[in-house]
Amino acid sequence: MSRLTGVLVFAALAAVALPAPASAQSSVEVGTLSCRLAPSVGLLVGSRQRMSCVFTLANTNRKETYSGAITRLGLDVGITAGGRLVWAVRSKTNLPIGKRTLAGTYVGASGEIALGLGVGANALVGGTNRTIALQPLSVEGSVGVSLAVGVAGLRLQ
Repeated sequence: MSRLTGVLVFAALAAVALPAPASAQSSVEVGTLSCRLAPSVGLLVGSRQRMSCVFTLANTNRKETYSGAITRLGLDVGITAGGRLVWAVRSKTNLPIGKRTLAGTYVGASGEIALGLGVGANALVGGTNRTIALQPLSVEGSVGVSLAVGVAGLRLQ
């Protein structure tokens, strides 16, 4: 393994191990967001991956569907056949979660490494007045060959 490859693999694993943002640590879990990701191609300095998601409100059977895309800016090389992400949805406020509360833009740190079956994580903050945090609950289940480290943006509609 070349020195550069070793550094890149270390950086990807470090990004996956990042702790949740401070805003996620002082908040209340209000549900889970489960997303299916479309296949993607990393274009060296970034990528964009479409997704369809279901938000399940905690302690109820209420579900909302969202569509969106996750974009990464930073090192992103490779091809993946899609996958699945599950986030714990946390709110900084004690206000009730209304319909479409998760719609909006989120930003945060991102990391993924795949050689066959891959793992990755994205800790993101955004939504209504930046009061929602998406904390990785389970890692990506992507299949392919890729390495991605950088800043992630997520848009839910």
